[in-house]
Amino acid sequence: MRQMTPQQLNDFLQTAETPPLLLDVREPHEYGHCHIAGSVNMPMNSVPARLFERAANTEIVTICHHGMRSGAVADYLLGRGYTRITNLQGGIDSWAAQIDPEMPRY
Repeated sequence: MRQMTPQQLNDFLQTAETPPLLLDVREPHEYGHCHIAGSVNMPMNSVPARLFERAANTEIVTICHHGMRSGAVADYLLGRGYTRITNLQGGIDSWAAQIDPEMPRY
């Protein structure tokens, strides 16, 4: 699975012609506390039932609190034929620390 640091993701989002789907797999209360603008909340346990919502060639960056749950979802997607999957290394916590210091942390 590919990993992307918060800085790499920030740079990519600033320059990408077509931005990736930012798939935030945290629970709704976590997502409501803080999230990257434009991200889509799809809690980890709902991913299997919602696979049909995205084509297998969609570029997806998985996001969670520290990168563990999103890494598991990334592995799951790769195992189901999704080919353009990247995990945000360190999760939203690292994003807040390195990119958006005004973002609430928990």
